[in-house]
Amino acid sequence: MHADPARARLPLRRSLMFRLLAAALLVAVCAVTATAWLAVRTTAVAIRQQQGQVLADDTAVYRTLMTYAATHPGWESVGQTVRDLSERTGRRITLITQDRERRTLADSAPHAESLPHQAFAVIDPLWVDPALEPSSGADRIDPQAVGPYRLSEADRSRLAGAAGKAAECLTQFGWDHRASVTPAGRTRIEVTGPSEQLAKKLRNEDGDQAPSGTFTGEPCALADLDAPTAGERSALAGLNALVAACLERLHLPPVEIGLDFRPPRREGDADAATRNCVDTSRREQLASSVAPAALLYVSAESDGAVPGFDLSSANAGRIVTVTALVLLVTVGVTVLVGLRLVRPLRALTRAARHPALPDIRVPVTTRDEIGLLTAAFNDLSEHRALAEEQRKVMVSDIAHELRTPLSTIRGTLEAAQDGVIPADERLNASLLEETLLLQHIIDDLQDLAAADAGTMRLYPEPIHAEDLLHQVAAGHRAHAEAAGIALDVHVEGGTELSADPLRLRQAVGNLVSNALRHTSPGDRITLRARRGEHGLLIEVSDTGTGISPVDLPHVFERFWRAEKSRSRQTGGSGLGLSIVRKLVEAHGGTVSVASTPGGGTVFTLCLPT
Repeated sequence: MHADPARARLPLRRSLMFRLLAAALLVAVCAVTATAWLAVRTTAVAIRQQQGQVLADDTAVYRTLMTYAATHPGWESVGQTVRDLSERTGRRITLITQDRERRTLADSAPHAESLPHQAFAVIDPLWVDPALEPSSGADRIDPQAVGPYRLSEADRSRLAGAAGKAAECLTQFGWDHRASVTPAGRTRIEVTGPSEQLAKKLRNEDGDQAPSGTFTGEPCALADLDAPTAGERSALAGLNALVAACLERLHLPPVEIGLDFRPPRREGDADAATRNCVDTSRREQLASSVAPAALLYVSAESDGAVPGFDLSSANAGRIVTVTALVLLVTVGVTVLVGLRLVRPLRALTRAARHPALPDIRVPVTTRDEIGLLTAAFNDLSEHRALAEEQRKVMVSDIAHELRTPLSTIRGTLEAAQDGVIPADERLNASLLEETLLLQHIIDDLQDLAAADAGTMRLYPEPIHAEDLLHQVAAGHRAHAEAAGIALDVHVEGGTELSADPLRLRQAVGNLVSNALRHTSPGDRITLRARRGEHGLLIEVSDTGTGISPVDLPHVFERFWRAEKSRSRQTGGSGLGLSIVRKLVEAHGGTVSVASTPGGGTVFTLCLPT
């Protein structure tokens, strides 16, 4: 006896026996660890909710309301924002003024119990809490608070256009860069370094040294992007006046503040005093553009106590629930494993009892022995369905191809019988042409049938591809000259191979005939033979109309034509290229095609030597 090779290749983890054992162990482990899991999960959930999610939600609330305060001069419309935050986080959010009146500005639950004793934070865009917003600067002023420095739409559009031109200039000079937009609406361009091509060029010039230096930006007018607008100059003038007044009170000389709001460095205590004057003046200037400071209270909508693990009715209910779930899981796993084993077998049985259906697919629900059997059955069903579909399509195409010449012959004979046209030599020639067309279609079908059945016999012998190409060219030269098409043969190196000369000449001849139908007077068809990496290459190229990329994958299909009208003025029987592929494959070779619409087509035969 011999072992089943399919079973031998299956890993242990996919074996049915292993999976049954694993299921039994899973049920036992679940039963043993259920109680411990319940305790650990209860504690873990409490810690995560209290220390993790709650803090993250509260911080998100703080940042959202800080952004609102920085971009609005008051709290009049904050109610909707507070309600949206409360729905998203499940927290009660309350804003109260910081003055003595303690007036409520917004409350997501106005009828709830009293607020916590201590506020979560103070919402003041001029004094950001660095613990909740680590990215805030040393001045603790929210970057979103721009006030009079917010650009008008006209200035934004102008600077955006200038930034686009500067970016194009930097790209032209070979410098990488990135663009950003400040909260005030100003577009900035930051040069990040030389591009890969420029760096390679600089290394070559400096002798494998890393490129040094920076791009000054002067050719691309980067400095113009940082020039203050009229509105910014006016705001800076007001800020500098406030700073000068502050410094004058401290008996310090004035300084000039730009859009970066950074004063020049000074010696000793004067530096800190100057920075303090700048920050104080900025807050005084922005005070009318931001919402006044407010106290933020964040609490749970219900009892915010952390749930403990005690024998209360709620926890007792949890224990009962988990115990019931363990029992349900035990029964469920057993039933599930049984169903997963039986279901594909039943599906295979039903499919096997209905072999007349064209396409029978059974879902592959496992990757074990039954899964392999199901996949093999589906492959067999797909092959059968494909063969049936190909048979229907081929019968339809054959009927169409034979109907045209037969209809012509019948119509001509009926017309001659009725005396409409004379039965002369011209009539005989027309009937003979249609009869030859029928014979050509039948011969092509016989060749394809022999190739499909594997009964096509080849008689290989040593030949020279050069001689074969000249023979094919000679057979088509008269047709080519009559059509005004040049037909050339080019041979490079030795072209000896072993092949059936008749069948190979038929394949190349089909390609030449196809090329003649798709070229115009003045075009050129070239037959070329040369040695390739994997064998002898025979190419048939033309300078004709070419093939669309959409049609290219279908050129070797039977009865396919690029002309959907199936006109014989622009196409043959639709079997020539299919025969070419079968003949080349019978020789152990391959055929490929490359084409450009309007640029011609190249068919390449690769034959073993």
